Amino acid sequence: MMVGLPAAFLERPIAHRALHDLATGRPENSRAAISAAIAAGYGIEIDLQLSSDGVAMVFHDERLERLTGARGLLGARDAAELSSLKLKGGEEGIPTLSEVLELVAGRVPLLIEIKDQDGALGPDVGTLEKATADALRGYEGPVAVMSFNPHSMARMARLAPQVPRGLTTDAFDPEEWSGVPGSRLEELRGIPDYARTGACFISHSWKDLDAQRVAELKKQGAAILCWTIRTPEQEARARAVAQNVTFEQYLA
Repeated sequence: MMVGLPAAFLERPIAHRALHDLATGRPENSRAAISAAIAAGYGIEIDLQLSSDGVAMVFHDERLERLTGARGLLGARDAAELSSLKLKGGEEGIPTLSEVLELVAGRVPLLIEIKDQDGALGPDVGTLEKATADALRGYEGPVAVMSFNPHSMARMARLAPQVPRGLTTDAFDPEEWSGVPGSRLEELRGIPDYARTGACFISHSWKDLDAQRVAELKKQGAAILCWTIRTPEQEARARAVAQNVTFEQYLA
């Protein structure tokens, strides 16, 4: 079952990890950054990782060091402990997806990236997808999910078929994907799982938007988003192909 991407996702730029700015106390993926994006009228992109007790947490990295004062894997701690860890540069802990959904409340489009839990973009996924689907049940605002791992989106198609799905895509340079077999990266480069997952969009690396497969998918009716734009000049180039941009470090 393919569900179309709501028009709202093409009508306003999408703030990458929300409208974060450490200089003003807004860490990435924080409530403060999310509130700022809502106030500015931008769409919001967030990332999900899984706590040890099966809660979808809004956080980008597998490890805690870069974004908090703690050490180790996020997945080794439960949601209560993670919520109490203060994000660097801010005054709040790591939010849960349910808390973010309550905060956004349908006011702007919410693009959710489910981070790969397999480790090599393989089939060992499902727990984070279930936590995501459970949290999204009953949410009425414009929302869509995506992942670099097509197995994640195939699972979401079964767990939450009403939620629009997409694939986060890339040139899959082996130097940027340590731990993933080269054969798997070569396979993913051709975006072979678009139809199988019932996807309605891709969010592709802006530097690789001239790839033939992107043009093919666009011709077939796929919505084309892109990541991550950091200057107005990059945005102008990307919009020659992409219908919308995910941005940070400036105001799109």
